[in-house]
Amino acid sequence: MKISKELRCLFSGKVEERDGSYIVEVPEQELSLGELQAGETYRVAVLPSPATNEAKNTDANPQPEQAPQTPPVEEGEQRTVEIEDIGDQGDGITRVERGFVVIVPDTKQTERVTIEITDVRENVAFAEVVERVSYYE
Repeated sequence: MKISKELRCLFSGKVEERDGSYIVEVPEQELSLGELQAGETYRVAVLPSPATNEAKNTDANPQPEQAPQTPPVEEGEQRTVEIEDIGDQGDGITRVERGFVVIVPDTKQTERVTIEITDVRENVAFAEVVERVSYYE
């Protein structure tokens, strides 16, 4: 899957029915971070979450809602990752725990690199290449 560099936010939400329409609520924090503006029009993509499949299998035993999770990375943290995809603007994309997206400029798909996290947002992080790693190491 390719993710555009124009990505403004990424969050999980439920589709709810209200007065004959279906609604996906945007968390207030997405607007307070300055990436979105109330009243503007945005393109929205809807993807299934792993929880969707689990919910279908466990409808008889509903689970309590979980609190939002914090990003699994921190600024300054270093990791060795494989670049999984290339975004529309040519930046590398990798995913870490829970499918959390990390965008890494100046990389190629399938490249293995050690990165340093430079910016962490609620739903995406940005990193720089520290070292290019051989697959044989």
